[in-house]
Amino acid sequence: MSDNSTCSSPMEELHPIFLHHLPSSFSVLLKTRLQAHFHVLDPCDSAEPVSSFLASHAHSVRALVCAVLTPLTAETLELFPSLHLLVGTSSGLDHVDLDYCRRRGITVTNASVAFAEDVADHAVTLLIDVLRRISAADRFVRSGSWPVKGDYPLGSKLRGRRVGIVGLGTIGFQTAKRLASLGCLISYTSRSKKPSASFAYYPDVLELASNSDALIVCCPLTQETYHIINEEVMRALGKRGVVVNVGRGPLIDEARMVELLVQGNLGGAGLDVFEHEPKVPKELFGLDNVVLSPHCAVITPESFQAVQDLTVNNLIAFFANKPLVSVVQFQ
Repeated sequence: MSDNSTCSSPMEELHPIFLHHLPSSFSVLLKTRLQAHFHVLDPCDSAEPVSSFLASHAHSVRALVCAVLTPLTAETLELFPSLHLLVGTSSGLDHVDLDYCRRRGITVTNASVAFAEDVADHAVTLLIDVLRRISAADRFVRSGSWPVKGDYPLGSKLRGRRVGIVGLGTIGFQTAKRLASLGCLISYTSRSKKPSASFAYYPDVLELASNSDALIVCCPLTQETYHIINEEVMRALGKRGVVVNVGRGPLIDEARMVELLVQGNLGGAGLDVFEHEPKVPKELFGLDNVVLSPHCAVITPESFQAVQDLTVNNLIAFFANKPLVSVVQFQ
């Protein structure tokens, strides 16, 4: 995806946008892209206190970019009385007060379309790794156990597995499409049945788990989805069942999951996110049926480029009164 317009000439007045972020390498790159098209208001550039900077500039801002997972509360949003667009650079927006945005009529976009392919690839990779025990096999070879212990324990086949997708949004659909092409039987649960999806639909996650060999969790984190994967759901998945989480850590009751894994009442887990990250339960470190990654499903150079393109193009479209991409649909 490329920018929809060239850089503005020095004689043209650039539209002001507010960059809400914590310092990071990503926000630096994003800011550079934004500055080619907009007048970027960034408190980090100012020597004055943030409160004073906001008092001077926030009242006239119509568009705000919230970089990565920087918290954005109703109290902060109230300082922007003219705000009409909030552009998020992450797939999930649990760090943003979406209820307040809905009440104010603020349009919100996320970056799910930019990240979907990479997150879907990662989800499938985690599932295959757990089933085929690839990471554990790598440790087996590196430790010198192969000549000593002989044959490595068998893994499990992917083809023919019943895989339930929890949240058939942009990322969930890309994940389902990949697994279907590998011979898996796909079903899903979501806020509502998707008319365009040919996969079997279950109205609740417990019924989905009861009819699945593995669950891939990729729904947004909200009050309603907090601990949506609870002990009852994991027990319904069964002793050979696998859970993969590429959404947010608190979607799973992590303490109960750890207990079930240690007790042998859950078959395995592939986890990119954790309830109290970067802290990870130490009980998981010694389990060969668990694969861990440090919330990196979205992190590729290509996805970072794509989210910068999406952010810039949505802002250009907004100021030109054109349609936006990846608009969040409020519940």
